[in-house]
Amino acid sequence: MQTGVKSVCAFGDSVMKGIVVDREHSSVSGLKYKISDMGFAARCRRTLGIEVENFARFGGMVTHAMKFVERYADRIKSADYVLFEYGGNDCDFNWAEISARPDDTTHCPNVPLELFSHKYKELIANIKSMGVRPVLLTLPVLDPERYFRFLSKGLNGDNILKWLQGSVLNIDRWHERYNMEIMRLGVLTHTPVIDITSVFLERRNYFDYLCEDGIHPNEEGHQLIEEAILAFLRRENMIA
Repeated sequence: MQTGVKSVCAFGDSVMKGIVVDREHSSVSGLKYKISDMGFAARCRRTLGIEVENFARFGGMVTHAMKFVERYADRIKSADYVLFEYGGNDCDFNWAEISARPDDTTHCPNVPLELFSHKYKELIANIKSMGVRPVLLTLPVLDPERYFRFLSKGLNGDNILKWLQGSVLNIDRWHERYNMEIMRLGVLTHTPVIDITSVFLERRNYFDYLCEDGIHPNEEGHQLIEEAILAFLRRENMIA
């Protein structure tokens, strides 16, 4: 496949890293994870025949990103694009604290939305100052019910559900707020945004594209993300 892109640097969390549930080594007592060579970044590297340096970290958040951008600045400056995928961990909560204190109204996401937006804008500006084009990814979908079962394991699920006002769907509400902020930041900073959310929602059975924890795309889900990225590149006339 012909493309004008030669090299990409990628930063983000476990989704960008290609983390999936390791079914062979997981059990009812706990899930194990592995880095899949069928993750979307690895897939794009093979499909496009380009260099992709993947600096993503398990548990990565936008507040961690600047130190890695500064650490790998020389490599970034030689890249055509920098791909960012943040928000999934940023919008999450400390569920152990919520389990212990469900009546406390001061629980906040790991990175409050205002700080998330501020740090992401700084990150985008830093990349542009290097003469490199940043590209943002939206968030993949999640399965609130499966994720609730996963996050509440070993905790007081009733207390967590109480804090969620009786509905696990409120997990999805926080997730979507950060997704909307990513899209807003793209418009505000004139930065391209690749919508990897819709390729899941277009599938009637999109939960089938997620791992058992309800938050990580499985290998079939990563294929959907690759398709979204390739479609973006075609619209931008960056691949034939």
